[in-house]
Amino acid sequence: MTDASKQIKAAFQGERGAFSEDAARQLLGPMVETLAYRSFDEMFDAVSAGVADCAVAPIENSLAGSVIRNYDLLEERELTIIGETNVRIIHNLIAPEGVRLEDVRHVYSHPVALAQCERFLRAQPQLAAEAAYDTAGSVKMIMERGRPDEAAIAGATAAEVYGAQIIASGIEDNPANFTRFLLLAQPERAAEMATTNRDAERKTTIIFRVANQPGSLFRALAVFALRDIDLTKIESRPIEGRPWEYSFYLDLIGDRHEPRIERALMHLGEMIESIRVLGSYPRHREEV
Repeated sequence: MTDASKQIKAAFQGERGAFSEDAARQLLGPMVETLAYRSFDEMFDAVSAGVADCAVAPIENSLAGSVIRNYDLLEERELTIIGETNVRIIHNLIAPEGVRLEDVRHVYSHPVALAQCERFLRAQPQLAAEAAYDTAGSVKMIMERGRPDEAAIAGATAAEVYGAQIIASGIEDNPANFTRFLLLAQPERAAEMATTNRDAERKTTIIFRVANQPGSLFRALAVFALRDIDLTKIESRPIEGRPWEYSFYLDLIGDRHEPRIERALMHLGEMIESIRVLGSYPRHREEV
C-alpha cells in the first residue's frame, strides 16, 4: 500500500464541475485531486503514462445507453476496473448572475444533455439549443463570455465552480436518469486505491470472444446459468478486421476468486477463443 497521506490523482473527461468529477469524489472521497482532460483517449493515456493514478470513465447511462468509446478503450488499454458508482444526473439551466429565463435565447450543452431536456426546451420556444463538447464546459464558456442572452445546461457543481446561478433546476425529462462510472487503474497499482464502498458486494467484468458458429454464445452464457450466477449487463462490440464478428462484455455479480465464479470462468475459457477479466471490484451500493 502507498503512504496514506499521498493524494490520489483521478483523471476525468470534461471541464471542472462535470458529472465525472462528482463521480470521482463519490468513489474516492472529497480530498481526491482531479485532472481534467478533453477526450476519453487523453484520460486513458494519462493513467497509462502514470500522470494520473486512476481514471473515472462513464460507461452507460440509464436513458442514453452505453458509452461506446469507453468500451473500446477498455479492450485496447491494459487498465483494470477497481470500482464503480452511479451518479444521479440532474440537469439545470445555468446563467451568469442577474440573467433571467426570459432573457435567454441561446442554450449550450452536450448533445446528450440537450436531448434529455427536450420537453423543457420545447416549452421555451425562444431558446435555441446549441451543442457543446461538455456540460460543465458549456458553463465555463458562457461565464467567460458573460452575454446576457446565453445559458448552459449542466449539473449544480458546475454552477458552483464557475460562480454562476441556476435559473431553472431539475429540467431533465425523466428523473430516473443515472450514469454508471468505472474507476480504472494500472493493474499493478489497483491495490493502492480504496474506494469509499470497498466493503460492498463484489462485481466482475469480463470480455470474451466466441467462434462464429450457431449456438456458441448460448453455450458460453450457459456456464453462468448452470451456477445461478447473476448477469447484470452484456454488451457486444465489433472485432476490427473481422466483419460481423463481435467481442462480448459481461458484468456479473461475484468476485473472480470465488470458487463458483472461478469455475465458471475456467469452464468458459475451455469453449471460447479468448477471455480477459477486466476487474473484480465493489458493486455500487444503492441508497435505501
